[in-house]
Amino acid sequence: MNHSEVQNIAKQTIQYIKTVIEPKMNLREVRRLCEEKMLSLGADSFWYWDIGAFIFRDNDTTLSLSGREYITADKLISDNDIITFDLSPQRNNVWGDYARTIIIENGAVVERIEYIQNSEWRNGLQMEEALHNELIRFAAPDITFEELYYHMNAYISNHGFINLDFLGNLGHSIEKYKNDRVYIEKGNKLRLCKVKYFTFEPHISNKGSLYGYKKENIYYFENNRLVEL
Repeated sequence: MNHSEVQNIAKQTIQYIKTVIEPKMNLREVRRLCEEKMLSLGADSFWYWDIGAFIFRDNDTTLSLSGREYITADKLISDNDIITFDLSPQRNNVWGDYARTIIIENGAVVERIEYIQNSEWRNGLQMEEALHNELIRFAAPDITFEELYYHMNAYISNHGFINLDFLGNLGHSIEKYKNDRVYIEKGNKLRLCKVKYFTFEPHISNKGSLYGYKKENIYYFENNRLVEL
């Protein structure tokens, strides 16, 4: 499988879980369903600490921690809930990396952001969309990861949000081994064109809010234009 095919495993898994998730389901059961789905679609393992699906709900959506510390919470989904999924399938050391925050209102997944009734949640997900649009507008092969870090963090703060990532970064290169990753972080002078693929995964919140939001895609340059894998 190539990178696009493995990434599609993650995308299909998010679409699948939206059709089966419901109130009173335990997050540990939801994780099991996600990981079994990825394996059934062709993943042979999970590259990030052997965890296929990081799942957070409600005020835990603001948590940012290493996979070394992650334990899926023994919590139930409610009728009105915010849930973040971060999926890490791999096959033959080829990675997928994909995250989405989904909203449940009145017991059902809300498919379109503009239909979310909770204005705070709607605004948070709209900000994620704006960040990815700004990435595509701003990113160029010759800018550095550090330049991207400063630009996107300024965009976040200028719109009244904060970066929740525990290391302060916004994404990383896609590699065969997780210790080889380079990050969208302060001090990284490597140009974007020096890696084949990289993720953009801003984990954000409003200042003082109980809730966090995440959207992660893998990107690459095609004819000097940034496109989603």
